Amino acid sequence: MKSITLIIAAAGLLYACGSAPEEVVDQVEEIVTIELGDAYGPVEVNPEEAVSVKQMLASFEGKTEETEYTFKGALKEVCAKAGCWVNIDKGNGETFMVRFKDHFTIPPATDLGTEAYFHGVAYWDTVSVDLLQHFAEDAGKSEEEIAKITEPKFELGFEADGIALAK
Repeated sequence: MKSITLIIAAAGLLYACGSAPEEVVDQVEEIVTIELGDAYGPVEVNPEEAVSVKQMLASFEGKTEETEYTFKGALKEVCAKAGCWVNIDKGNGETFMVRFKDHFTIPPATDLGTEAYFHGVAYWDTVSVDLLQHFAEDAGKSEEEIAKITEPKFELGFEADGIALAK
């Protein structure tokens, strides 16, 4: 009697294992839901303190020291690999990069054009060719586009320690 029970149990297990992969794939498919108002990073951003990108850029013009800001801007590009940086629209067709302190991330699937509040520091930085190529790779640029990057860039940078997506 024990052997019949064992055979039935084994047959049931084999049947279940045989049909599971398709069902598991359907059930395990990851669904990422990004809610406006979600916040990321170690610092809580206070939207009431935020200035516009235009105001932040005008205030930082001519400064040489890192300067703390809370600003609101539109996401123009999000790191496609990990969400570890974003590019912000300056309002004139150009962008600047916001990197996240201590490598916190936002969902890479965050919609472009989403308004967000950032807290952190603005600074001037020379970005090496290697790092520029790395960012281009993260952004999903082609090998040809990456190969065209041959000069370092001196540009505005921003290191955010907090970001909150606008509601």
